[in-house]
Parts: sequence; structure tokens; C-alpha cells
Amino acid sequence: MRELLYIEIPTPDKATVCNWLQAEFEPGTGEKELTSEGFRLRVSKTTNKQERVPEKLPAELSVFVWSIQRTTYLKVFRWAEKPLPGEQQILLRLMSGIRKRFPHHYPEPPAIDCSDVSIFTSLAPYYPLTVKYFQKMPNGEYDLARVYWWEQRWREGVRNPQKPRQVVFSHSENIRGQGSNSSPVSSSPQFDLIYVGGALGVIHAAVMAKLGYRVLLIERLPFGRMNREWNISRDEIQSLINLGLFTSAEVESIIGREYKDGFNKFFDAYINDKLKAPVLHTPTVLNLGLDSDKLLRLLGQKLRTLGGEIWDETEFIQAEVEKSQVVINVKHLPNQINKQVSGRLLVDAMGTASPIAWQLNGGRAFDSVCPTVGAVIERGFETGVWDSQYGDVLNSHGDISRGRQLIWELFPGANEEITIYLFHYHEVQSENPGSLLEMYEDFFSILPEYRRCDLDKLVWKKPTFGYIPGHFSVGSSDRTVAFDRLIAIGDAASLQSPLVFTGFGSLVRNLERLTTLLDTALKHDLLSFQNLNRISAFQSNVSVTWLFSKGMMVPTGKFLPPQRINAMLNTFFGLLASEPTEVADNFIKDRFDWYTFNRLALKAARKNPALLLWIWQLAGLKDLLRWLGNYFDFSRHTLIRALLRGWFPSFLSRKQSWFEQHHPALWLRLLVISYALSTGTHPQHLKQELGDRRQDSGVRRQDSGVRSQEM
Repeated sequence: MRELLYIEIPTPDKATVCNWLQAEFEPGTGEKELTSEGFRLRVSKTTNKQERVPEKLPAELSVFVWSIQRTTYLKVFRWAEKPLPGEQQILLRLMSGIRKRFPHHYPEPPAIDCSDVSIFTSLAPYYPLTVKYFQKMPNGEYDLARVYWWEQRWREGVRNPQKPRQVVFSHSENIRGQGSNSSPVSSSPQFDLIYVGGALGVIHAAVMAKLGYRVLLIERLPFGRMNREWNISRDEIQSLINLGLFTSAEVESIIGREYKDGFNKFFDAYINDKLKAPVLHTPTVLNLGLDSDKLLRLLGQKLRTLGGEIWDETEFIQAEVEKSQVVINVKHLPNQINKQVSGRLLVDAMGTASPIAWQLNGGRAFDSVCPTVGAVIERGFETGVWDSQYGDVLNSHGDISRGRQLIWELFPGANEEITIYLFHYHEVQSENPGSLLEMYEDFFSILPEYRRCDLDKLVWKKPTFGYIPGHFSVGSSDRTVAFDRLIAIGDAASLQSPLVFTGFGSLVRNLERLTTLLDTALKHDLLSFQNLNRISAFQSNVSVTWLFSKGMMVPTGKFLPPQRINAMLNTFFGLLASEPTEVADNFIKDRFDWYTFNRLALKAARKNPALLLWIWQLAGLKDLLRWLGNYFDFSRHTLIRALLRGWFPSFLSRKQSWFEQHHPALWLRLLVISYALSTGTHPQHLKQELGDRRQDSGVRRQDSGVRSQEM
């Protein structure tokens, strides 16, 4: 028996596909015999006078369909070894008919008005399972409204990239030719830093408050609520202890679960045997499941104790940048009252839907995105379904589904809690922006396929969802993360690893780096665009890996062999599985070097020569040339690092006082270079410097008001 065809048909309606095959499809030759899942096609045994099909093998094709992952798959088999008469024409006719009858479809969320009816009633006809299980969650109606709002806002930004809504205005110089009619506020800044966005924002805000700055945090939701859970590893969370933000005991108190091992495994039933990869074990990747609610409460308490303020249920409207301050217009949602507040610097931590990020980056705010949905489940899985000592870091249980390679994550939490995510890598397209609501319908439909369970017996704690962005950088200045008196962090900056981490992992790994640089900029009033845009989590080694995420995206409107992406993932993760554990750990945590990257790339090409052609087909010439720019930049940075790293940090340590006194802007730039040399881990002398500054935090807080008036 020989497999002739394997394709995915992008519809969950297997019955309609089967009916079309049996009743409407005309093969043009042979005799069709219907089966329960398709048909058998008998054709003549004779191919020519000299060649005959062996009599023991039936001269027929077997065509059948099946359904999994809320989509439909089709295969065609031939019993005989040699081709049958007209076989290629039959297959071409079948492919053409299927693609014409079942094209890609990217459904739009309905336009709804919840003023008269609940969102449950409005969405039930379109997303019945999503509505059913959100109704079982505490605050489910509020959270489903948040999912709908988040998707609508994301779609608006994707479809109007060239003319994004303007929310940042400048009195000295109009941004992109547009100005504000608001009158400038003449009073001195009320705060040093104003953060908009309370999840990632509060971590950074608490560190800066500890350094003595007057900090305000603005959050649209009730403070302490967030759409995602957080996982990290011990070596990364150490940053919070190094900065003095948490004690070791406090860190232990926010860890809900520390698991023994994390698994990475991709579906391989239909790929070449030599490409099939064993399970990749990553015991120190994302193996700490944090109690995010407790973490946020603790950070909020620390921020307030340090003199900071939190305005929750308050929506950012716009910012007006002046010479000596930035004025923020906000609205308190419960009473719809508008307010103004001023600060020396605005920090955008609003995530992917940030209107500031859309405005500053115009038509290229993000190159890719991972629409991500999931839930925290308190209990309800039967014994033996999952061992809470283990996590699923990356897992696929099927091939491409409706133009997406779906990937699962599973992280055990405190007690019987389990957090499960479903996501896919996606190229941002106006026709197909990526849908959270469609993903949720997938999540509730196929969760029992992924992990055996009865959804009605599960106790749902809360949903987790969001759009995780990615940017295909060509250099450190390729993405705008700042304007005068404004800087973006986290997902709004879109500079995190393209593999498994969201803005949380990137922010924590780079927290010491970002806070030290921002402290230097504030200390010397270096708050212009030119200075602030250098303060980011960019790493030249991470910038070359966007091609990896590109290889996991199905281009909008195109059909790939269903097993293609799983074959690529098996190739790469199979190489990591054959390496020492620390190689995979460093690669996933963005700590790999030039030699390791090239060695693994060459091994992958030798193991699977077709990989180069597949990447070419997915990326295209333009993106491959763009990636070559990344690679040359990575190589150049590696050479510079080899030349400077041995002496440059110690030189800066000796000359710090002179540079800061006479050339503060140059000092900031040199610090940025020093951090780039250490790939996100700053030298020991900077740790000592940061410790000295923490000792002065009380003095800094007392004189910050005087200092801001003088500047």
C-alpha cells in the first residue's frame, strides 16, 4: 500500500466534506464504491500491454477523511505498487475540487451591543462552547467581554496600520504631522515616572520606586487582575532578589509549584522516520509556576509602601509631551471622570494593544503575533491524566489545522491547579489578524484530545488570553521603543524571545539592565528620543532567531503539507535533544553564542537538507535577505564582543565618575554598549553601583521634587 496524498481541509464539518466526496466529486474515470468515511475507486488493471498490476492487489484507490483539532484531513492510498491508469489526473481533479469547494475562511467576530443583552447571549450562536464554559468561570461574563474587547482592538490596529489612532502629541514638534489643541500645563511634574499598564508595569515601577523615584501606576483593570499566568526559572527570578525587590523568603512564597521536568514533543505520526525526535527534557525552563495574584498584590503593597500610587480602573486617553514634562489624560471608568496628571517620563506597559506602540511604529508595529488562549483549572482531571511534578513546555498533538500549527503548554500550579495554553505563531495580516474567540472555541473543543478529560467535570478558575507580539529586528534601532519623555517596555516594546517567552520572561531577565539604564537617564535628565530609544531588551543573538518563528507560520491563504511544520520542529528539537541539557537551556533562554548557533544550523541542514527549501518557501527572498542582515550584525557583534569584553567593563568602572560628570549622555551610551557585550547580564561593578544607589533611595525620594523643578 502506498500513500499518494495527505491534505488538510480547513473546515470542522467532516460530514459535509464526506458528502461532497461521495455525492458531488466526479473522478472522471473508474467506479466509485462508497464507504463510511469516503469512497473506493476501482480502475482498470491494465496500464499497457507489457505491464499489468499484480492480480492479488486490487486496482483501486482508497479515499477517506477524518476529523481532529476541529478540522478535517484527507488521505488517498493505492494498494498496488505501480501507478494506475489516469492516477495523476484523478488526484489533480480531487485537489482542485476540494480547494475550490473548501477554501480558507477567516471568520469575523460579530458586531454586538451588550447594552440590552449579555455578551453570553450575543456570542452564543457563534461560539457556543466558549460561552458555555465562560459561564462556569467566576467573573466569566466580565472576562469574555475582555476577550471580545481585546480582539476588536487588535483587529483595529492591524487593519489601520498606516493611520493609527494618535494618542501622543508634542507641543514642540508635531508627531507625524499631527498636533494637539490642548493647552500646555505649566506646573512642575507631579511624578518622576508614570506607568500605563499594571501587570508588567508594576514590576518595573516597584524597582524604580525603590531607587527613590516618585511613581504612579495606571491600570485599566482592577489592580491585581491579569489575563495570563507567569512561569519562570530560578536563575531568572534571581533578578528580583539581586535588585532587593524581594527577599528569598518572599520569592518562595509566590512559587505555587516547582516541577521536576518540562517536556517538548511535536506530533510525528506522518513525517519521515529519520526526522522523528525524542522528547526534549528541559527541567530548568519555566519550571516555577508563580502565584500571579499573590505576586501582584505583593508588588502593589511594596509600591505603595515606597511612596508610589496606583490608579486602577483608569483608562489611558492620550499624552502631551512638553519640554520639561509629559501630561497624561486619563478616565476613571467607574465614574467616567477625566483627569490629568504629569510626570517626567511616561512608561508604556500596555502590551500588544498599546495605541502608543501602534503610533510610534506606524505600519510595522509588529511582524508576528501568537494569539494565545487558555485557562487555569482548579481540579477535575482524573487520576493518572497528568503528574503535577511535570510540565509541557511545547507540545503539538496534530498537524496544521485551518492554517495554523496549534501548540499546547501545560504548567502545574499550587495544589491540583493546572494552567493550560493553546497558541500558534501567526504572520500579522489585515485579512487574517488572528482570532482569540476562534482559538477559544478550538481550545474547548480539542482539550479532551490533548489531555483526556470531561470538560463538564473541570472546575474553572479563570481564563488566560492575549496577543504576544514579535518583531523581526534588523538591528538595535530597527524598532522605535521611545519618544521624547516616553519609553515602552514588555510586550509594547515587542523585543522578547520569539520562542517561548512572553514579555514577562524578557522583562525579568533584563530588569537589572533596564532599570540601571533608565536610572542613569533620569539622573541626568537624558529623556530625549535619541537617548531613550537605546534603552531596550534587544540582543543580537535573539534577533537571528525570528526566522525560527517565521518557519512555524502558515502564510495566509496558502496550503502547506499538513506535516510540514511538525517536521521542521522535530528536526530542530531533535538536535537539541541530542545535545547536553545546558545547550537547550541556554538556547531557549536567549543565552546562546555565535558558535553554538552556527553549529546547530549546520547540523540541522545535514540532517534535513529539505529544511533550507522549506524555509525559502515560507519566508521568501525578501525576508531571507532581511535575515542575512541580522546574521551579519550578530557576527559583527560577536567580533566586537571578543575584542572589548576583556577590558571595556573595567575601563568604564574606573572612568565612571569622570564620564558622568562631564559627558553623561556618552556615559549612558557606553553603559548600553557594556550591557550589549554581556548579552543582558551586566558586569559586577554595575551590580555594586546599583546597590550603592539603593542605599541612597531615601535621600533620592526626598530631593526628587527639587531636582525635577531644577530640570
